[in-house]
Amino acid sequence: MLVEINPKNIDSRLIDQAVKILQNDGIIIFPTDTVYSMGCNLRSKKALNNLAKMKGIKLSKANFSIICHDLSNLSDYVKHIDRPTFKLLKQSFPGPFTFILNATTEVTRIFDTNKKEIGIRIPDNKIILMIVEQLGNPIATTSLHNEEDTFLDYFADPYAIYERYEDEDQIEMIIDGGAGNLNASTVVDCTGDQTKIIRQGIGQIVL
Repeated sequence: MLVEINPKNIDSRLIDQAVKILQNDGIIIFPTDTVYSMGCNLRSKKALNNLAKMKGIKLSKANFSIICHDLSNLSDYVKHIDRPTFKLLKQSFPGPFTFILNATTEVTRIFDTNKKEIGIRIPDNKIILMIVEQLGNPIATTSLHNEEDTFLDYFADPYAIYERYEDEDQIEMIIDGGAGNLNASTVVDCTGDQTKIIRQGIGQIVL
């Protein structure tokens, strides 16, 4: 199902529809401030397993990030962060960044793994932020492409995405929020003693 949501005049009924799909273990494709992504309810084990299956991996091996609405509940998913790191997050979010932070045992439980880190995103995109806010908890997210793929035009074109995924049973909604960006987020590793950029994307940051 392809639905068009105008980011400048968001139809709350369509946001409600997307939230209900997530609450019922569904997967959606949505715009961010970088490329289009797919995601599911972080609190749905069934959906998480389905999302991992779509990527051809087991959930315990998945390297999903989570999209939060803001920084208010960050402590549920990441361990204590120092003041300079928190300041960096506040300066950068919402924006085209993924911050790798030390994960809590809650993340370990959710993903059935011993992973010690989790990627955090707060995209500068009102559509997905409204969905996450109304859902009441973060969503797990992954890019449409595989790591070895180059970014192709379809990653930014919602109609091309629809043509590629319309027969995929697990995808219950594809949100057309306008043309996406072909540049990925900038990935910043904050798990060690020194903060470092491990992938330079669209987000510009000075460390």
